[in-house]
This record gives sequence, C-alpha cells and structure tokens, in this order.
Amino acid sequence: MTELLEELEEKREKANSRAEKFKILRDRKNLEAKRLVRKRDELNTKVRELIDRGNELKDERNELNEGVHKAKRLRDKMNKKVSTLSQQLRKKKKEILPKDGPNLDDLERDIRRLEYKQMTQVLSSEKERELVDKISSLKEIIEERRRLIDENEDIQRLTAALDEAKRIAEENHNKVSENADLAQEKHDEMLKLFKEADKVRADADETHEKFIKAKVKSDEYHHDHIAAVHEVQDYSKMIYGLRKKKRIAIKKKDDEDTLSKAQELYDQFKNGEKLGTEDIMMLQKAGLL
Repeated sequence: MTELLEELEEKREKANSRAEKFKILRDRKNLEAKRLVRKRDELNTKVRELIDRGNELKDERNELNEGVHKAKRLRDKMNKKVSTLSQQLRKKKKEILPKDGPNLDDLERDIRRLEYKQMTQVLSSEKERELVDKISSLKEIIEERRRLIDENEDIQRLTAALDEAKRIAEENHNKVSENADLAQEKHDEMLKLFKEADKVRADADETHEKFIKAKVKSDEYHHDHIAAVHEVQDYSKMIYGLRKKKRIAIKKKDDEDTLSKAQELYDQFKNGEKLGTEDIMMLQKAGLL
C-alpha cells in the first residue's frame, strides 16, 4: 500500500505541475488575446475615421462638381448671350454709321499705316504735311463716328449688357477652373484616405485572425488545465481513500494488540497478581473490567 501511495502522490504531483503549466500558458494567451483585441478595435476605429473623413471629402467634391456644372451652364449661357449681343451691336452700329466709305476698323488700320510711314520714312516737308493732314482727317472721321456710337442709347444699352454678359461669363469661367481644381484635390485626397482605410482594414482583419488563434489556443490550454486539475482531484481522492484504509488497518492492528495485552493482564489479575493503575485502565478500555 505504501508503494501505491507513493506512486499516486508522484502522479498527482506531475498532474499538478501540468495544471500549473497550462494555467500559465492559458493566462499568457489571454493577455495576448486582450492585447490583440485592443489593437484590432483601435484599427477598426481608425478605419471608421478614415472612411468618415473620406465620405466628407466625397460630399465636398460632389458639391464642388455641382458648382462646376452650374458655372459651366451659366458661362455657356452668357457666352451665347455675348455672341447674340455682339451681333446686335454690330448691326446697330452699321445702322447708324454712314453707309459709304470704310468702316472704323479700316480707318484705324489706315491711321496706323500712315503713322508708321511717317515715323520710318524720310519725307519732304510737303509730303509730310499732306500725310499729317490725311491722318488728322481720318481721326476726325473716326471721332465723329465714335460720337455717333457713344451718343446712341441703343448702343449704350447693348454695350452695357454685352460688358455685363462678358463679366459674368468670365467670372463663371474662373469658377469652373477653380472649382474643378478644388474638386480634383478633394477627389485625390478622398482616394488616398480610402486607400489608407483599405490598408488599415487589412491590418485589422489580420489582427482579428491572430486574436481568434490566440483565443482558441487559450481555450485549449484552459481545457488542458481543467483536465489536469480534475486529474489532481481524482488522485487526491484515491490517496485519501488509501490513507483512510491504512489508518483503519493500523487502528485495527493497534486495537488487536491492545486486546491481546489486556487479555494477558486480565489473566494475571485472575491469578491474583497485583496490577498497576495503567494496567487497570487498559482492562477497562478493553471492556474486561
């Protein structure tokens, strides 16, 4: 029985060592799993932030693109109006200017040609005077025709409307360019954020896979730990049972020895031998007195 007890105690000790080892491994994996889940959650939070910011930029880009379309429509509308007003203005100028003789563009071109001749050629005094008189005459004609134009209310109205249409067309053309550039910047930044979000999401997914593996391993170690604990408990029960049997056997043997000794003392007592106090107590304990 002693050898069996020693063997069981040795097996219990080994099982207890395994239980402690699996407990340490389980706790380590649990810590690793907690670290991984924190990292995963932080990465997923970053993904949401990147996507939210990307969607904000997308909305800003779409708003700018809508501004581009509106500016284009208004610019094109104004350009058509510029073309129409220009035609009306040319027609009105043609109506009020003399029908005979060259038009203003031809007159201005003639003056530039004559002035260039005056500056670049060596002329006699008479020829130069004739040239100066010719230039002055042409300028008077131009001035008169411009006066007719400047004093005409229809031309003033058409000119003002044409200038306003040109201004609006130019203003919206600039808006088209500015908003298109800004929209492209927003688009590029949005794509950059979405690309970064994809990369961070991939890291989060990879971290989640590592977390799952760590959790599965932790559960395995926990299962092994519990199995070893149960094994320790089983060995403890067997050891307790054997020790109890051993104690009972020892007690039984002690009782048998005590009874045998008491019987001898009783026989001596019956034979008239004098017994000591301890001997009498033993007889009483054995139920012989």
